[in-house]
Amino acid sequence: MKRPKFAHRSGRRAADAETAEPFDTAEEAWLWAMSCLVAREDGARFVAGLGLQERPCSPDDLIVSAERMGASGRLKPPHLQVLAGYGRRLLAPDRRTRGERKAARLWDEALDLLTTVWRRKGIVA
Repeated sequence: MKRPKFAHRSGRRAADAETAEPFDTAEEAWLWAMSCLVAREDGARFVAGLGLQERPCSPDDLIVSAERMGASGRLKPPHLQVLAGYGRRLLAPDRRTRGERKAARLWDEALDLLTTVWRRKGIVA
């Protein structure tokens, strides 16, 4: 028998979802998730509802979403490497810099695919 898939439960009530403010772009959402991940690795603890803005997801939701797209083949390993590497630096690759042009192209492609998924989920406006 097939095992049920694990899914994160946001624990949000319907009223909370109505007050949550979606991100303007997938890039903003990704950098927010990565900044939360870096802060968590540095020892920060997060409690839902205590931030300046209520968001429609948790940082883990965004990271798991990207990982799933990688597992399904929609995002390739180079896309995920660029998202993780530049995400940890909390900045996008600079397409004006010769050494970062390829990374910028991969970054744009990955965020374009993520935008479609996250828009459908109400994470990105």
